[in-house]
Amino acid sequence: MLSLPAAALLGLLVCSPWLSADPGSRLWATGGVTTIEGSAGGGLVPWALLSGYASDTEWGGTLALSRAEVDDFTVSFAGATLNWRNRVELSAGRQTLDLDTLGAALGEDELSQDIFGAKVRLYGDVLYDRFGQWSLGLQHKRQRQFTIPAAVGAEDETGTDVFLTGSKLFFAAVFDRNLLVNAGVRLTKANQGGLLGFGGDRDDSYQPMFEGSAGVFVSRRWLVGVEYRQKPDNLDFAAEEDWYDAFVAWVPDRRLAVTAAWVNLGDIAGLADQRGPYLSLQGTF
Repeated sequence: MLSLPAAALLGLLVCSPWLSADPGSRLWATGGVTTIEGSAGGGLVPWALLSGYASDTEWGGTLALSRAEVDDFTVSFAGATLNWRNRVELSAGRQTLDLDTLGAALGEDELSQDIFGAKVRLYGDVLYDRFGQWSLGLQHKRQRQFTIPAAVGAEDETGTDVFLTGSKLFFAAVFDRNLLVNAGVRLTKANQGGLLGFGGDRDDSYQPMFEGSAGVFVSRRWLVGVEYRQKPDNLDFAAEEDWYDAFVAWVPDRRLAVTAAWVNLGDIAGLADQRGPYLSLQGTF
């Protein structure tokens, strides 16, 4: 789970005076939470919605910390977003993979990458438009330790994912509760999201990958749902599997969101069935 220093840091940010003002005028929870790569969405899958609560006359953003502890690895993320007039979202952060089991054998304690993102709202409204809201995004990723990815067959230390995603809220759709559905296509050649580099000895081309999620608003403050993310399989040394999770998001206040999940990241670097808990904290300004 989140370390005590990380949780304390976010607590201080959420309680700071500049984060205590009204974070915007959009409806409750319409900014989602922060994915493990920095974009607004769920834990694994970005939504077409932009971060925070800024309307078309406002600006705002988020600060987020996330951590997933699976059987042989720990994946963490720290980052921030900026939303300009509910039209453009910019994000930046660092993602780290702690090599809990393999570290001693490989001579490295961790792998990490910097991720810089942008998302533009193209069309529609998630609440009232028949076809929902659609956004186009990109995530430029830069490996910070390329020795291990290169040794296992990765071709590049940098790569850029491009994704098109749509989100639609259906009112009173499940037992009189609102249903949020998201679906998208990502062009990518990232290995394990980029933590093992980009492209490989099996395939070095960009491939379209499906990703989607669905969540039910049990109440104004609680959202429960599932996510699925298809992955490429570029490296000969070990197969790469798709990711999925089941999550619960709690939004007690417009300035704070907490997400807990059980994630399955499949096989990673030949180690099977990487499953475990995930926790994310987000402050909105």
